[in-house]
Amino acid sequence: YEAVTHYRAAHRAGTHATKNKKLVSGAGKKLWKQKGTGRARVGSIRSPLWRHGGTVHGPQPRSYDYRFPRKKLLGALRSALAAKLSDGKLVVVNAFDVKEPKTQVFREALDSLKVDKGALLVEVANHSNRNLDLSSRNLEGVELVSSSEVHPFHLLRYDRAIFSQPAIEKLQLSLKSLSSKREHKAGEGDGKAQKKAARSPRTRTKKAAEVA
Repeated sequence: YEAVTHYRAAHRAGTHATKNKKLVSGAGKKLWKQKGTGRARVGSIRSPLWRHGGTVHGPQPRSYDYRFPRKKLLGALRSALAAKLSDGKLVVVNAFDVKEPKTQVFREALDSLKVDKGALLVEVANHSNRNLDLSSRNLEGVELVSSSEVHPFHLLRYDRAIFSQPAIEKLQLSLKSLSSKREHKAGEGDGKAQKKAARSPRTRTKKAAEVA
């Protein structure tokens, strides 16, 4: 959930904008003198208190992106892949061997894999195979991404995930490197705990001897 929320926030356009007192059209001349008229004091016709005046604290263009931990992202990716695998909706092919850029031919190939709904195609590089790119881009509900760009959002959005053999191997290496780092840190922590436990009786014995 957190990974999908971050992905959608990072892809928000953030182009909403309102006109404040500085941006709204209108003269800057004081409408009447400060005192003596009996009316409320007014400095500009562009005041937010007036009709057609500026907006106070309105939305301005900004980025909704924020930092998301890489370990958390890879953990979410591992969970999404495991869910697809357990549901039988993850397919691995040797390679996307598309000889000519024909949408109909590629559609027939997907039908042979029983892909009747949306499908995510994962290749090592999404623009390296031009025939694959041209054949799949006109198909509704089909998206092509590279193995380095695949996100849990993609796996949850589409019904089927089709990986090429090189793409799944590259993704496995990145996930395996994270797990090996975790095991290494866990081993270091256990070693420190054992050393601490081994030292503690000696220090207690030494202190007891000093007291005696």
